[in-house]
Amino acid sequence: MESLENQLLIAMPALDDAYFNKTVTYICEHNEEGAMGLIINLPVNVTLNELLVQIDAKKEEAPELGQQVLTGGPVSQDRGFVLHSPQSCWKQSLSLSKEVMITTSKDILMALGTEEAPEKYMVTLGYAGWGPGQLEEELKNNAWLLTPADGDIVFNTPIEQRWKKATEKLGIDMAHLSPDIGHA
Repeated sequence: MESLENQLLIAMPALDDAYFNKTVTYICEHNEEGAMGLIINLPVNVTLNELLVQIDAKKEEAPELGQQVLTGGPVSQDRGFVLHSPQSCWKQSLSLSKEVMITTSKDILMALGTEEAPEKYMVTLGYAGWGPGQLEEELKNNAWLLTPADGDIVFNTPIEQRWKKATEKLGIDMAHLSPDIGHA
């Protein structure tokens, strides 16, 4: 089995799941036990400042922390994940690629807005998960497209443009794709 880790999973226009409509998911883990990813273009109605104050009332608001928190997926939405540029000083950090790490510990959250924060980061609540063989089956059924993850899309592209930018990376204009699913 070829791992799909460090790939962007792009929802096809015909994907009829309201939750995943026009989403881009960064695949963090993929093995015989299934897959785990974080949706990187589905904001929730909470800013990073608001989330940090909820976590720690003593945390002062910082103007640079006004960005939206994202829904990483429908599973465990009370659990936070930080995708960030490489910086190995955090508890529970895992390198996903040369450009991206994932950290789930509270210490990184409390450092956001300070000199200790990673250069680039995004905060998500929850994750998307697939059981053994489930993601592969969805790919066979044309629910998703795959492209290698790109730090520019993950960290620099505005949230509302990530789906379009990811499809353009494949050389596809989604406006010209039929929503009907077919197999060649």
